[in-house]
Amino acid sequence: MKVLIATGEFGEDLEVYYAVHRLREDGIEPVVAAPSKKRLQLVVHDFEPGLDSYTEKFGHTIEADISYDDVDPNDYDAILIPGGRAPEELRRYPKVLSIVRHFILQDKLIGAICHGPMLLYAAGSIENVELTCYEGIRTEVEMAEATYVDEEVVVSKNFVTSRGWGDMGPFFREFMAKLNESPPSDSL
Repeated sequence: MKVLIATGEFGEDLEVYYAVHRLREDGIEPVVAAPSKKRLQLVVHDFEPGLDSYTEKFGHTIEADISYDDVDPNDYDAILIPGGRAPEELRRYPKVLSIVRHFILQDKLIGAICHGPMLLYAAGSIENVELTCYEGIRTEVEMAEATYVDEEVVVSKNFVTSRGWGDMGPFFREFMAKLNESPPSDSL
């Protein structure tokens, strides 16, 4: 099995690395995609006492395995969209939106964490889907006619979503369960 990890510069460090290692743990191939095949700078978001919003610091770096221009979504069993600032930037790339739209239209497994749902509503309809996300994009999720649920993980149709890196354990419990019940992609 192969899972496309859709990220880019300034993706959330913990969400990207947790995904890569958790998938490998089960013998599933994670493929990190970015606008170009290069070493990506990831970031760490956290909340500091007395501040009204989160802070951002440089985190680890990770090598992108493939550029979006070279992605054939038919080669993947699922897509996983970590948060950070990457989803906001990736909405500008028609090829990325086309890839995400493929997973939506084919009812293939989609995982989205934190700001990840930004790519979902930019790529296609999430109408009548229940999901969770970072509270800061709740309004946009509701404007896209999805139902926001404030829980650590929400499973709705072929979508598994979580609020952020603090919910990785519950998120991956549900994501892996859904992935293991999915039929493998045709190309594998």
